[in-house]
Amino acid sequence: MGRFHRHSDGTVHDHDHDHDHDHRNAHRDVGDHSGYLDTGTERVEVLEHILAENDRTADANRRDLAAAGVRSVNLMSAPGAGKTTLLRRTISTLGERVRVGVLEGDIATSLDADALSGLGAQVSLVNTSAGFGGECHLDATMVRAGLGRLGLDRLDLLVIENVGNLVCPAEFDVGENAKAMVYAITEGEEKPLKYPVMFRAVDVVVVNKIDLLPHLDFDLPKFLDNLNRINPRATVIQASARTGQGVDEWCAWLLDSNNRRPAMTGTDDHDHSSEHEHEHRHDDVVHSHAHTGHEHEHTEHEHEHRGAEGDGEATHEHTHVHQAGLEDDHGHDHSH
Repeated sequence: MGRFHRHSDGTVHDHDHDHDHDHRNAHRDVGDHSGYLDTGTERVEVLEHILAENDRTADANRRDLAAAGVRSVNLMSAPGAGKTTLLRRTISTLGERVRVGVLEGDIATSLDADALSGLGAQVSLVNTSAGFGGECHLDATMVRAGLGRLGLDRLDLLVIENVGNLVCPAEFDVGENAKAMVYAITEGEEKPLKYPVMFRAVDVVVVNKIDLLPHLDFDLPKFLDNLNRINPRATVIQASARTGQGVDEWCAWLLDSNNRRPAMTGTDDHDHSSEHEHEHRHDDVVHSHAHTGHEHEHTEHEHEHRGAEGDGEATHEHTHVHQAGLEDDHGHDHSH
């Protein structure tokens, strides 16, 4: 998918337009379609339709997770940064206190899902090459397919391990409460400047492989300065998934209910010309509103989601969906 200009309310467009709206809200992404002299407008319209569909599904995911009391985090990184190794540590650290699930996204193979199996967590694998065109990211529809294979009523925390990619995963809301990324110091200090969409989108950056610092020509202060230039609000956790350094701090961040993203709303005025219904959630109270062709103004508010710690007897299972579409179910009983 190409790059686009997207507002916090989900609106996507270029700057060749004649309507008035408020640009004070932070953009989820920046892009310039002016180089496509003949098709720039059409590209924007296609993106609007695709992302509107995605965001409707993301809202449904978010409602289902909230109804089950599950906190969700979208975990992203470049390939090989250490997401899966960090998740193995995470499951082992939290397993006695919290019912953890992982929705594992990969283009192909069950290698990462297999690495997470047998640790006491539910694992649902989504291969994007199996029915989703081999995309280099997860979108809300793919995540919804994976959610259907998880027992949400037996989870407190869901980590969505996205496909390894520093660009596309950041552009799609999948229904998460927060976005996180793992960055390995082997990637170089300049990455926040070269991939600003990803680094700007996340709430926390786990600076991984910090145990290699004495052996690398890596300027940590320079990286942190570059990150601060792109995203000064991001929490930074220095960690080593191999040694366990920083894992407790990462787990504490995961369980902090204050680390949630604002709802996908803004202060832009939009003409809602077709009849529809949607929900607004304020402090755990859900309000449904039916719209019948009037204009209204959205004001920014937050979605509140609870992630209670689980006790007692629980059954954990995982489902592998392979490229051929076959499923292998494995059930495990664990006492907490």
